[in-house]
Amino acid sequence: MDSVECLVIGAGVVGLAVARSLARQGREVVILEAADAFGTETSSRNSEVIHAGIYYAKDSLKARFCVAGREALYAYCQQRGVEARRCGKLIVATDDSQIAELQALKAKAEANGVLDLRWLSADEAIALEPHLHCTGALLSPSTGIIDSHGLMLAYLGEAEAHGAMLALNSPILRGRALQGGGFEIETGGEAPMQLRCKLLVNAAGLLAQDVAARIEGLRAGSVPPSFYAKGNYFVLSGIKPPFSRLIYPVPEPGGLGTHVTIDLGGQMRFGPDVEWIERNADGSFAYAVDSTRGEKFYAAVRRYWPGLPDGAIQPGYSGIRPKLSRAGGKAEDFVIQGADQHNALGLVNLFGIESPGLTASLAIGEHVAQLLETV
Repeated sequence: MDSVECLVIGAGVVGLAVARSLARQGREVVILEAADAFGTETSSRNSEVIHAGIYYAKDSLKARFCVAGREALYAYCQQRGVEARRCGKLIVATDDSQIAELQALKAKAEANGVLDLRWLSADEAIALEPHLHCTGALLSPSTGIIDSHGLMLAYLGEAEAHGAMLALNSPILRGRALQGGGFEIETGGEAPMQLRCKLLVNAAGLLAQDVAARIEGLRAGSVPPSFYAKGNYFVLSGIKPPFSRLIYPVPEPGGLGTHVTIDLGGQMRFGPDVEWIERNADGSFAYAVDSTRGEKFYAAVRRYWPGLPDGAIQPGYSGIRPKLSRAGGKAEDFVIQGADQHNALGLVNLFGIESPGLTASLAIGEHVAQLLETV
């Protein structure tokens, strides 16, 4: 049985950020990824937005890590040559009844340390984006867009430069916490491995609960239930994008509403919507986009862009968010779980790492590394 100091399970943007932080501490790190490439699920199926930190409860992990991670991420992208742009976004009220919601959002953002939001009248917002319809808006100048694949390449490259190794096609079959500390992990795939490690980080994203359930010796009841919210995206086709900034409506249960984002290549996207799903019988996820959902997109988008032509929306792609509460439940915070919760010294479980996980990735990576610093 081979031994390694640290195993990180999951090579999404958060797992790679954790591996980078651990490797920079001088630790020996191996990253285990079930798929045949890194970042193939939630990390590559999102809006690629750098969030400001507006929507999250005061003092929550989401708020703290988003605000800290945002500025760290902009600086990191500049240092490492990752493409990112502070394009800004408008959060818009489309009738007077939503003005109070925008005011509450501004207060929430300020409580989180986001102090650059600016209130705009309808005329001021339309002066910035002439195709927009609204009754008022918030301008977030620190919101931006990023090349998520380039970011993950940079994290992996930096981790590998400090000695980390990536093992693809390595799903976790089982594991156990050892008496006296450490873990034994068995992987499947084309080249099965049995590994012993001192430190273990479960950053498996959508499958984090599955992985934790396969590790013997954890406290009963420490693994939370998992739920899945699929977000479908549609793309603008055949006409020039009318907006230069991201456009968001007021939030809705389970997500941030059907919004407009623009990627670094200039493609305009709509979404995601919120579609609560179950996994397939074999445990996989269905990513196909149902084209008939586009009809609801037209209605949602025309509230703030009345000029959207018929036939201009085409199915794009979808992503799935790991949720810790079911449809209609209270929005949950990130869960970063240590030995106090599961009774296995040296293990950190990361559950429910959805948006703003990409924005917060550097901050989460540093936090996990600090939790394990004295183990």
